[in-house]
Amino acid sequence: MFRLIPRETKFFELLAELSSCMNQGARVLRGIMEDPHDLETQVEQMQAIEHRGDKAIHAIMTKLNQTFITPFDREDIHHLGSSLDDVLDFMNAAATRLVMYKIAQPPPAAAELAGILVLQSGELAKAVSLLEKNGNVMDHCEEVNRLEDEADTISRKAIAQLFEHEKDPIQLIKMKELYEVLEMATDKAEDAANVLEAIVLKSA
Repeated sequence: MFRLIPRETKFFELLAELSSCMNQGARVLRGIMEDPHDLETQVEQMQAIEHRGDKAIHAIMTKLNQTFITPFDREDIHHLGSSLDDVLDFMNAAATRLVMYKIAQPPPAAAELAGILVLQSGELAKAVSLLEKNGNVMDHCEEVNRLEDEADTISRKAIAQLFEHEKDPIQLIKMKELYEVLEMATDKAEDAANVLEAIVLKSA
């Protein structure tokens, strides 16, 4: 059917750029948590990715204000962009905690949680790429939610062990906060998956 007003497709490109930043950020974060050999340089790399994500979300919000016809509800575009950006923000916050608190060797559970974020980010990027094609977004969202449950288990176990074994109260506070920021990033990934599910259900 001929469209008198063409549908704006730029949003899909901008969301793909934002999810790509999130994906790259997750891989950098995992590298930091596994081997912080040059921590300040690694964190600078993470912050550069986060700044690119900020530019993408700013472009999405600007485009929303300039566009009359959007590919789906403008409120959903806003929520999706914001939730993807939140994941990246919390990943960046986890990386900067290592510098702020002078954590030279992150605990193994931190690397595990970063690994979960790599998997979640990959699933979210696939789901975002399928939006324009009306592809099977839901399976990827369900996997993000499953991974978030796994992250909860890892975080709870790590914090319990921390309180059991760590005798230095300052070190305990630092590690607990690191775990909580990482776990919050996985929660934000689940929030993004929930937004994607809502978009798909509205379009069904």
